[in-house]
Amino acid sequence: SRPRGAGGGTVLLPSMLMFGVILASSGLLLMIEKGILAEVKPPPLHPAAGELSRRGGGREEAPGDLDYEVLRDIRNRTIRAVCGQRAMPRSVWELPAGQRRTVLRHLLVSDKYRFLYCYVPKVACSNWKRILKVLDGALESVDVKLKMDHKSDLVFLGDMKPDEISYRLKNYYKFIFVRNPMERLLSAYRNKFGEIKEYQQKYGAEIVRRYRKNGGNSAGDDVTFSEFLRYLLDEDVEKMNEHWMPIYNLCQPCAVRYDFIGSYERLNADANYVLERVQSPSFIRFPERQSWYKPVTAETLHYYLCNTQRRLIKELLPKYILDFSLFAYPLPNITSEFCRQ
Repeated sequence: SRPRGAGGGTVLLPSMLMFGVILASSGLLLMIEKGILAEVKPPPLHPAAGELSRRGGGREEAPGDLDYEVLRDIRNRTIRAVCGQRAMPRSVWELPAGQRRTVLRHLLVSDKYRFLYCYVPKVACSNWKRILKVLDGALESVDVKLKMDHKSDLVFLGDMKPDEISYRLKNYYKFIFVRNPMERLLSAYRNKFGEIKEYQQKYGAEIVRRYRKNGGNSAGDDVTFSEFLRYLLDEDVEKMNEHWMPIYNLCQPCAVRYDFIGSYERLNADANYVLERVQSPSFIRFPERQSWYKPVTAETLHYYLCNTQRRLIKELLPKYILDFSLFAYPLPNITSEFCRQ
């Protein structure tokens, strides 16, 4: 428990105790102990185009798809169970100041189209920011070949006054896009330590120095995936860089009632549904993936996970368990049998 602030009382934030409750209640703890979810195959994570996924007691359109109904039921039950805990935050104002700052600075605002988008790095957020700039008239087209400026020409909810924040949270359409947590971590690792010199110098060199004998001379461009995971194990979740901070901490789905949860796995269909839902101009479409982008394939993820110490992955899971649980992603399968394939 941590102080709620001036209003008094306490709010139970995601902690090892809460993780334990979630793990035990969903059977995930047993799965971890028996070798990380070897046999269970999850349903697809994609609502069919034109369908709405809502949390709580709001209207839900009938999907007509058994796989999606299973997924929706899993998500709704889990979110209700977790967010319905008496001590969990019911609004952003019940969050500690640091957590409130994090979510408010990740909520992008379109006043013209009356929506809030919580951006999650490594879940196509650059393309969504590009769309917001086009909707606001700051960019001519989503296809303009410019390096994305992640600050200018964007409106962040955290820059507004409390009454303006509350009004938009209550009245605007709110959505997020989510991704398999381990896939997102691998994407961040390959991008930041394989391509971005700033991250190699700021984080990479320190990681190597900390976890490798005689690693003081590293330029930070040779960080191994195992070293990266060890670094995440030692990091305070609330102080993590946004590219590997859990989605729960970035977007606070208990404190913010999102109207739609899109998935990276069906990015174009879900994105185009949102664009229709907010009544954006018909000429605006979700941008195509850049030609230089190297996606994380199932084979790539399999390779990295199966060449990483199982202990590291098992110890890291509690930090991301809310992302796995709330958004119905399977825990990584790193059993010996699976890795021999």
